[in-house]
Amino acid sequence: MRRNKVTVVGAGAVGSTSAHWIATKELADVVLVDLVNGLPQGVALDLASSGPVEDFDLKIVGTNDYEPTADSDVILITAGVPRKKDPVTGKFPSRDELVKINQDVVGPLTEKLAKYSPNSIIIVVTNPLDAMCHVVKSVSGFPRERVIGQAGALDTARYKTFIAMELGVSVEDVHGIVLGGHGDEMVPLPRHTSVSGIPLRELMSEDKIQAIIERTRKGGGEIVGLMGRSAYYAPASASVSMIESILKDKKRVIASAVYLQGEYGYKDLFIGVPAVLGAKGVEKIIEMDLNAEEKGMLEVSAKAVRSVVDVMGLK
Repeated sequence: MRRNKVTVVGAGAVGSTSAHWIATKELADVVLVDLVNGLPQGVALDLASSGPVEDFDLKIVGTNDYEPTADSDVILITAGVPRKKDPVTGKFPSRDELVKINQDVVGPLTEKLAKYSPNSIIIVVTNPLDAMCHVVKSVSGFPRERVIGQAGALDTARYKTFIAMELGVSVEDVHGIVLGGHGDEMVPLPRHTSVSGIPLRELMSEDKIQAIIERTRKGGGEIVGLMGRSAYYAPASASVSMIESILKDKKRVIASAVYLQGEYGYKDLFIGVPAVLGAKGVEKIIEMDLNAEEKGMLEVSAKAVRSVVDVMGLK
């Protein structure tokens, strides 16, 4: 029987951690691809050597070429220039600079991936995430169901974490969702958030809720400020949750960056919305009943995404 196969592009922190969790969950054989000679090979060998200890038995390959990625079921793109301070100026690259740099990275590799795995489902992690989804869709020519951005899964996880920390409860009992673009204009929805069915606003003051929303929006930047580099544990975990839902056809509802075609009033734009993820990729988009305030926040987020996409001249 044929085993599932996942390609992870980029053997850095997010990519290698994703491969780790794919292996420990025994979801699929893994191919790690990276331009740096020796890096993906070393990561693959190190991870494979933990199999006898962690009790997983998978084929894990590291390569600098794309031919070994052929016939992948799911592809996770993490390659790109991360958010990090310039060691001389202490500044972060501007939005437009990062867009152009990573467009030049993601575009060519997508062409190779689509050539070798024309039936795959691609999940994008590279930032600016929403814009990179447009690059992948444009270059691959894949239908919208098979190009998905990992944004809301991560943002929602941070949102739930901060709520659980504030209330002193288990994260397993916190239920909520974050919509919109993956950035400072993301849209956490406290009206749709609860703890074991108890509405959040019955458990927490509005001031604390707004503070958590702001912290969620700045969550990535907070970690960059602390470590001097981008996060990787939570982004990898969120990515693997999407991969697992697709490979196991679990049909989980996960906030994902999806190419909208009229849903929520937007067209030809990747926006984070609740999506059912299964064997075909995005199998359904759930349209929530948003009030005026929530629609307003989503509009701000959509405009921010569109402004970044416009820098590249893509749809």
